[in-house]
Amino acid sequence: MRSIACISLLLFLLLFLAIPGATAQNGEEVFTFLRYPFSARAGALGGNNVSVVEQDPSLVFHNPALAGAELGGMVNLNYMNFISDIHLGSALYIRALGENGAWGVGANFIRYGNFKQTTPEKVTEGEFSVEDVSLNVFYAHDLSERWRGGIALKFLYAWLESYTSLGLAADAGLSYYDPEKEFSVGIALKHAGAQLKAYYDKRQRLPWDIQVGFSQRAAHAPFRFSLTAMYLNTWDFSYVDPNSPAYTGDTFFRTFIKHFVFGVDFIPSENFWLGMGFNPKTQADMKLQSGNGLGGFSAGGGIRIKTFDLGVSVARYHPSALSLMLSLSAAL
Repeated sequence: MRSIACISLLLFLLLFLAIPGATAQNGEEVFTFLRYPFSARAGALGGNNVSVVEQDPSLVFHNPALAGAELGGMVNLNYMNFISDIHLGSALYIRALGENGAWGVGANFIRYGNFKQTTPEKVTEGEFSVEDVSLNVFYAHDLSERWRGGIALKFLYAWLESYTSLGLAADAGLSYYDPEKEFSVGIALKHAGAQLKAYYDKRQRLPWDIQVGFSQRAAHAPFRFSLTAMYLNTWDFSYVDPNSPAYTGDTFFRTFIKHFVFGVDFIPSENFWLGMGFNPKTQADMKLQSGNGLGGFSAGGGIRIKTFDLGVSVARYHPSALSLMLSLSAAL
């Protein structure tokens, strides 16, 4: 219990220290691909979830405390066709460490496609690619019958034509699960670190975040409801809109609701699930005068066949296309 109290106090102190300095984001961030979902189940539930407890290794990318001995020997592969020729992917392997612990290794990447390289005179000299990669190490340990703590260390590398960047980040998380009430809570400090080597001469900050969420299964129905609070280190998301001079910022309610993600999944058995979610911030960011009513919504499902779990999710992160994610897990 002393370990639980110390970790909880540390997380809340970090949150308390972050709030006074919280300001609007100005785009000066690097390795922002870390914010995208690398789990079909999390993608279906709105793109962010730190509390769902399932036999799904990919959820470890969202909260390292969701790893455990019960996932030992499992591998997971994810792939997302994001927008146009932008692709994301990940791979993960988890191994049990005794009865109360687990460790794992994984990798995430995003490829932004190929770009034409031209001179100031608009003469094409060739093409170049842009990619970001994260190599991860995970560790989780049971603190008690219901509490678990986890950490992740991330080695970050990116290249843009002849320019490269290096970074180091860490995640820390807590997970609480009551199997009798089927109630769970997750707390995660994500992507805390620094850019060690800048692309040119100015280092940028990492997209660090504090997230808290809970999931509760209905007492007499196969439904589970999830609520995730994110960006707890930042309050204001106002921006300058040159196409709408009348826009002077968000109201208190609109700013408040952008910090939450809502999700619900239907779980009639251990071998099948359906889920859907809503992310108000994504909807607001992708809003168009002509509509885009599906912006911010996501849905997905999964099925288990023997030792294989297959999941799929779709979401509209951009008005121009639906993003499709596939996830495959297997017990070796």
